Amino acid sequence: QLQLVESGGGVVQPGGSLRLSCAVTSGFSLDHYGIAWFRQAPGKEREAVSCLTTSSPDTYYAASAKGRFTISRDKANNTVYLQMDNLKPEDTATYYCAAGAVQCSQTVVDTPGWQAWYTYWGQGTQVTVSS
Repeated sequence: QLQLVESGGGVVQPGGSLRLSCAVTSGFSLDHYGIAWFRQAPGKEREAVSCLTTSSPDTYYAASAKGRFTISRDKANNTVYLQMDNLKPEDTATYYCAAGAVQCSQTVVDTPGWQAWYTYWGQGTQVTVSS
């Protein structure tokens, strides 16, 4: 079974940067999967941050992430990254990567119901933005 392992979270000051990694284990390839980053802050619903489809160069972002976050994929290392710059206290959350047979689009990012189509989830990595 495909397994996802996130890493790279931590505590950072406002304006700082972090790069989250989502590594695929168990010998599976991310080819032909949709990959997304989600986050959930305490007391809030889980929300999509960004997504991509491995067979397409297109990437999509939530409005809160656009211009500050960048999703990318390293095919050779079977890893997906989320580069987060100019972090704000409101970015504090547990971040999850997920994979599924989902064609990424802006609708997928903006519509909570699409989360159900992501079959595989990592355990999450905590990001805290605080001075």
